[in-house]
Amino acid sequence: MNRNVIGFLVLVVVGTAALLGVYYAMPYLTSVTQKDTSDAGAVGTTLRIGVDNWVGYVPLCSKELRRQMRVAGYLVQCEDDNADTPARMKRLREGNLEFAVATVDSLLLNGVREKFPGTIVLVIDESSGGDAIVARAAKIASLQELKSRSDFKIAFTPGSPSEHLLKSVAVHFDVPALRERNGAWRVPVRGSSDALKQLQSGKVDIAVLWEPDVSRALAIKGVHKLLGTDQTKRLIVDVLLVSREFSRTNGPAVRQLLESYFRTLKHFRDNPAALADEVKQAARVDEAQVTAILGGVRWATLEENAREWFGLAAPGGNSSEGLIDVLESTARILVDSGDMRENPIPERDPYRLQHRLYVEDLFKTGIGATAEAPGATKQAGGRKFAALTAAQWEALREIGTLKARPITFQSGASELSVEGRTELDAAAQNLRHYPNFRIVIRGHTGTRGELESNRQLSLERADTIKRHLMITHGIDEVRLRAVGYGGERPLSRLEGESDRAYEYRLPRVELHMVTEGF
Repeated sequence: MNRNVIGFLVLVVVGTAALLGVYYAMPYLTSVTQKDTSDAGAVGTTLRIGVDNWVGYVPLCSKELRRQMRVAGYLVQCEDDNADTPARMKRLREGNLEFAVATVDSLLLNGVREKFPGTIVLVIDESSGGDAIVARAAKIASLQELKSRSDFKIAFTPGSPSEHLLKSVAVHFDVPALRERNGAWRVPVRGSSDALKQLQSGKVDIAVLWEPDVSRALAIKGVHKLLGTDQTKRLIVDVLLVSREFSRTNGPAVRQLLESYFRTLKHFRDNPAALADEVKQAARVDEAQVTAILGGVRWATLEENAREWFGLAAPGGNSSEGLIDVLESTARILVDSGDMRENPIPERDPYRLQHRLYVEDLFKTGIGATAEAPGATKQAGGRKFAALTAAQWEALREIGTLKARPITFQSGASELSVEGRTELDAAAQNLRHYPNFRIVIRGHTGTRGELESNRQLSLERADTIKRHLMITHGIDEVRLRAVGYGGERPLSRLEGESDRAYEYRLPRVELHMVTEGF
């Protein structure tokens, strides 16, 4: 082969390679150009969340949350997999999702196969009527009938809250037929909407649904509810999982998503019409059904996540590890129903499945600890506080009462005694550990004497403490509120307590920590 031919062939190969390179590179180059010449260039990281059409996930995938995250430099994409939780867990393990939603039961059932690739960082909601077993009344009148009959068919979504609700009924109501893993009654479908279609077509007598399909089913003549989660407690709990690897390497992104989520919840509480609009668009339902749908889910606030689910509490406050309890009780149901031979929780240690760090950080440091608020002033070591109206103060949620020794005053006066000043200074030192909570100073007197005079004295004492905290300890005025109740809110009397001892305890000033309802 002569050199001209070889040269020609080389030229053809190089040219073809160049053309192919340009062809395959063009989409990428176009994408880069589009990002560089648009607002999309401000977005640095994409966060993918595996979800389904459960109404409880609406705030997480809402326009409001996406807007807040975009401002922070993140693009949030909710990817609906039609309740294919096994695939969702696999995608989380493979790194194709950064976050995933799940009910606790589906996490235990499907997460074990993927060695639990995600950890719980947030309790989203508790189903409170949003999941239900519905039936044609002419065919099945009550759950009791299921104990003695076998001529029924039930449409449900395997590995979902629907199946868990059925398992709970089988275990708690002792319905033998529902324990049969290969029973003829089983009609597995892909998602709540498919289960509803099976009921509508007459192919099944019973369907296990979640909202918005519960409301759609109950709007059908002759369909009634056999059991709903409005009649249960902590049976179906939705949680947000984050990839363990992503959490380890991208903690700030996880925190930002949770902060934006709680801000979004507050936005919807303050603007219920906006939430209704989101639900209508997401669920494609009319105005009449929205109220029923929203009544079936109870979203957990930041405070509830901290105190009721993750066992966190401020001084003087109570807490419970509700999430741990649900993990353990759900594991028992899975074993009793025959799904698992043994407890699926790794090493039987439920703490391996939760990571409360992010909720704890937000709870202690406060939502928006780094955000500027109009007219806000910075508290040393903490967040910025804006002045509030009386109505806004009343709307704040109480975190707890600061534990402190009684702060004493001179008899019948509003001036602090020497001992009272010492105790107040000690209390102020404790307050330094919680720089992101506001403080309500509540003054009380005994029950004897004139009502209005007592109220005025208690207010003056509360004001005295407020001024001392401002002047001596540098606490911002807009962070403090002084109120006086006189003798209107007496303490409960202790068993066997004398009149004298009781009256001695009544005059007091309490420091209550409060926060916005995120």
